[in-house]
Formats: sequence, structure tokens, C-alpha cells
Amino acid sequence: MTYQPSKSPLLKYYQTLGGNALGRWAFSKAVCTAAPYSWTIRPTFTQLAPGHTEVVFKRRWLVLNHLQTVHAIAMCNAAELVGGACLDVSLHAGLRWIPVGMNVAYLKMAKTDLRAVCKVDDFQWTTPQDVVMPVDLFDTKGQKVFHADITMRLSPKRMAA
Repeated sequence: MTYQPSKSPLLKYYQTLGGNALGRWAFSKAVCTAAPYSWTIRPTFTQLAPGHTEVVFKRRWLVLNHLQTVHAIAMCNAAELVGGACLDVSLHAGLRWIPVGMNVAYLKMAKTDLRAVCKVDDFQWTTPQDVVMPVDLFDTKGQKVFHADITMRLSPKRMAA
């Protein structure tokens, strides 16, 4: 099977809406309607392309822990969102995905707004397999505060009946 780029509706919507701040906000809200738990961090997509996706979210009361830093699960939420979106727009048109595991490292206390980045250079998967999507979160000073390796299971899309 040769690599065929994704026909992801997600990428088409971003290409239509993502050219300005209002469009990126509307796109992000639409994504969170499909994946409601993601809305808890109120993310904004700033980059969505095969092999590279970025999301930002604000440090605000609802994502803080008792130490007044961004909660670990809020960072996991951002990692799964950005890793899944990156995979969705990068994946071979005949495959689908589901997360099956996540390994995380909390590197520094997250005291500012955050930017989640998933970047994969070689994403031309054509067969069912498990792949790892690396995600890093950075604070406003550019310091890495979190890293996740999300294992995603690729399987063939079901044929329509």
C-alpha cells in the first residue's frame, strides 16, 4: 500500500477557517464540540498540518491545582488533543486511530499559559500498527514543562455497507 494523504475533514475545516484569529477560535470551538472534554482547557489551534500541530491554552482558575499551577490532567488533555489532531491530518486515508496509552513526564511547574506541540517528521504509515505521537508543552518563556508519548493504534477503516 502506498501512502495516500489523509482526507481529514478536520484539515479541510482548518484550511478554510484558520487564516485569522476569529477563524481559529471558531475552528477550535467546533473541534471541542466533537470532543467535549477538550473544551475544559479552552484550547485554540494555532497550527494544523500533516506532521505538525500546535494548540495554546490559558492559565486560568479552572485548570489550576492546589499549588496554583496548571493541573497535570489539563496538560494531558492538551497532549491528547494535539497528538490526536496531528495524527488525524497526517494519517493514510485508509487508516483510523485510537489512543491506547500515554507516558508523561512533568518537567517543571507550569505557571503560565501553555503551548502544546506535536511534531512528527516521518508520518507516512500505511499499515496497521502502534505509533507514538510525541507532544511537548512549553510555557510563555519557551521552557518545556511537560512531555508525553502517546501510543496510537492504527487500524484499517471499516468499509461502508
